[in-house]
Amino acid sequence: MNKREKQLVEVIDEWTPYVRPLFDASPSSGNEYWIGAGVITQSVWNNQFGYSADYGIRDADILYFDASGTLEEEKNLEKQWNDDCMDLPFSIDVTNEALVHLWYEKKFNQTIKPYTSVQDAINTWPTTASSVGVKRKQNGEYEVYAPFGLEDLFQGIIRPNKRLIPEEVYWNKAEKWKKRWPELTVLSW
Repeated sequence: MNKREKQLVEVIDEWTPYVRPLFDASPSSGNEYWIGAGVITQSVWNNQFGYSADYGIRDADILYFDASGTLEEEKNLEKQWNDDCMDLPFSIDVTNEALVHLWYEKKFNQTIKPYTSVQDAINTWPTTASSVGVKRKQNGEYEVYAPFGLEDLFQGIIRPNKRLIPEEVYWNKAEKWKKRWPELTVLSW
């Protein structure tokens, strides 16, 4: 684990009281669960910029990959996680990345190829700073996946990841985040 990954783990495991309960509530279904994007990214920004641990966090994204899974199973897991984590100050979104291609076009007006893994999905997320996933292994250690590294995240730089998203989606996210965390630096498309 490199220095930035260790720093990220300190933020999510020791500084904020809101991420560890997500891992603790993980159902024993045999899937590997990752927590990504929002709650991870925003916890780092809150720590870096001196905000409270729950400031600006609207939801937590739980990810897994099960090619034989169904959307109904995904919704049931989401309900279970929300029920188990009622005390958290945000909602929980659970996504089986193996099924995203089934609904993506309807939601975003764009056809995508099926993802091959959670990591494949993270590779397409809108910004380099938010393209981050963390899982806790059975031995309690954390694994961090950040295809663009963690420098942009810790330096508060919002840079577009143009692999999948259109420019409009980037600007919508960047502007929303900049309003909540004015310390962020938003780079042009």
